[in-house]
Amino acid sequence: MIRNAWITVVCLVSAGAAWQSAAAQTAAQFEQARRYLVEQIIMPDGVRDPRVLKAMRTTPRHEFVPADQRASAYFDMGLPIGEGQTISSPFIVALMTEQLDPQPEDRVLEIGTGSGYQAAVLSPLVKEVYTIEIVEPLGQRADRTLKRLGYNNVFVRIGDGFQGWAEHAPFDKIIVTCSPEKVPQPLVEQLREGGLMVVPVGDAYQQTLYLLRKKDGKLESEKLQPTLFVPMTGRADQERQAQDATGLPGLVNGSFEQPPGADGYVTGWYYQRLVTWETGGDAPEGQHFITLRSPMPGRMAHIMQGFAADGRTVTAIEASIRVKYRDARRGRGRTEIPAALVTFYDENRKEVGMSFLGVFLGSASWQKLSKEIRVPAQSRQAILRLGLFGGTGEVSFDDARIEPAARR
Repeated sequence: MIRNAWITVVCLVSAGAAWQSAAAQTAAQFEQARRYLVEQIIMPDGVRDPRVLKAMRTTPRHEFVPADQRASAYFDMGLPIGEGQTISSPFIVALMTEQLDPQPEDRVLEIGTGSGYQAAVLSPLVKEVYTIEIVEPLGQRADRTLKRLGYNNVFVRIGDGFQGWAEHAPFDKIIVTCSPEKVPQPLVEQLREGGLMVVPVGDAYQQTLYLLRKKDGKLESEKLQPTLFVPMTGRADQERQAQDATGLPGLVNGSFEQPPGADGYVTGWYYQRLVTWETGGDAPEGQHFITLRSPMPGRMAHIMQGFAADGRTVTAIEASIRVKYRDARRGRGRTEIPAALVTFYDENRKEVGMSFLGVFLGSASWQKLSKEIRVPAQSRQAILRLGLFGGTGEVSFDDARIEPAARR
């Protein structure tokens, strides 16, 4: 499906072309945009499987998003698809698909149909795809779209994915596109011995994408990377134990003092690309900071973290960060700008506000940026984004803070 992705680089990612309107786009332009997406973003960031890359080049993502979102269909970003859900960024779809190691005779179970896009990408790579969506209007719409486009080996069911689809088990592979606190036992039971599962696991704002292999009836796990998907609903939500007790905005490891894990990723942050964890005497806070570097326009160099931002209880936040940069330049497109910004989302994962902490061009030594930012009344969560976002040069960050603003 994809139900993650209110987590992407809204307004700061370019697929190399600025489309004036969805109506003006031709099939050739869509094909060109898909090719650029694969060759300039997905491949450079590590996806290598030729079959997966072919599926990404040929699957018409614009058919799986609302008409008013089609102009952005081939940006590497999540897009709203209605009912409070989103279609995940193409890179995440490609990464999860590659990790699943799809084979021509595989029978795959997908939890979270969403728009149907993930199932469509899998369709030419495997024998059958069984996909479950808990939100009935989304599932029905995805089913119609998949049938209209001729994905005849994809079967859609409306229901709670926690229970799996026992009638068609065992499955060779299982892919989960929403985050449970722990893997539902029915899915473990329905995965064949030796089979693979790709699933994000964690709480509301801190999750890890895992590759799991079933061996002797149990799951062996491999951490892939930090991520952020919407929580799994239904029974998984009822059984969820980890809760945000305060609902107040705040960051994990905003000082970057915690060392990266064995996977090499900076603790507490996700969607990390071209990021280096630095140790240096000039760190303005503690001993460590991060640096993002890119010599190539259009390459995505960024790091992100989600946090609570409920406009019903918090009217404003105080955001601050320390930054230095060297030879920072814009990329090819007008939105490819080195920057730090906060984006707010409502309960339907729709963007409801954005505020820049700073735009970084040229060179500058360490400086502190602070800003009081109004939280939109309809906001329920937000994302802090730091990076080059397609620009070039290098930019370093330290001491990132998000706190409720003092009442006046």
